[in-house]
Amino acid sequence: MGKKQSVTPKEKEKKVEDYYKLNTGAVDRLVNANASTAPEVSDEEIRKYTGKKKFHIPGLVKVLFTKFWFKGAACFFIFWGLGTYLDSLDLIFVFAFALGVITDLLENNFLRFFDRDIKDLDCYIMFPKKGLPSLFLNIIYAFIVFAFVRQIYNLINIAAMSVTGKTDELFLGVEPLLFGLFYLIVDMLFITVRNTFKKIIKDAVDKQKGVK
Repeated sequence: MGKKQSVTPKEKEKKVEDYYKLNTGAVDRLVNANASTAPEVSDEEIRKYTGKKKFHIPGLVKVLFTKFWFKGAACFFIFWGLGTYLDSLDLIFVFAFALGVITDLLENNFLRFFDRDIKDLDCYIMFPKKGLPSLFLNIIYAFIVFAFVRQIYNLINIAAMSVTGKTDELFLGVEPLLFGLFYLIVDMLFITVRNTFKKIIKDAVDKQKGVK
């Protein structure tokens, strides 16, 4: 075995002095740091620490997919899940009621997580304010939207029957993917109409006040 090298007191003192100089120098650089003395850092290096990725999903795409997914999932778990236990009228009522609750308590709260990506999230939510009144309004609104979605299914089946001549066959039944898509289309149409009316009223008020 090799002998353990001994360290003299002078060498120990030198190491402590070097360590002190190294650390005080780092502190001085940190205190005196400013925009002129700071080294340039590339955007790629900044993205490593900020988590900013090159691939960015637009906020509108997130909103549309969220609305589509929640309605499709509701159709799968509620409409299909309770279809064998409830008659058609009860199923329609329970499903429409559940759609309103899911929209207010789950979907809208999930969308609010996108606040940083979307400048005006209220444009994509029919009743954006939180609270009990919003819950009741969303339930009523869900019944209205669901009625329009049912009408879309009826029109498609009537058109298919008229083309094929088969009046005793249902060509298009309710399933999650198409239901989520139809509900999304009707919902966004209503929201677009609301936003258009709000803009017309705002422009009229601004014009009345003399604001261009």
